[in-house]
Amino acid sequence: MYGNPAEEEVWLPSRPESAAKARRLAQVVVLRHWGLSPKLTEDAVLLVSELVGNAVRHTGARGFGLRMARRRGMIRAEVRDPSRGLPCLMPVRELDISGRGLYLVNKLADRWGVDLLPRGKTTWFEMRVADR
Repeated sequence: MYGNPAEEEVWLPSRPESAAKARRLAQVVVLRHWGLSPKLTEDAVLLVSELVGNAVRHTGARGFGLRMARRRGMIRAEVRDPSRGLPCLMPVRELDISGRGLYLVNKLADRWGVDLLPRGKTTWFEMRVADR
């Protein structure tokens, strides 16, 4: 295990297999403990994977940070990397093989964005959840 992204940022190496590790962290360590619905959990895990995939493929960084938070009525996932290159939401056609990551984030998340940092950026999404 790499840690709990709900307690502190978890740093993962920028390798393709890190997407699977990030999915597992999001699902097992965080979302199951929060008791969210299976559909919301599935969507959130998918979006974490997409943000991680973008960080791995497009930043040229050695690693990235994953953090998740639950606040009243919402969850938030953040992927921080040292690149200041902004992700770009591209039009997607039915037969496109790649380029669907931010399209899915835009479609399934209630909000998403990018915060530029002095050294890098944080790409994030938020999803509404029903409080118990």
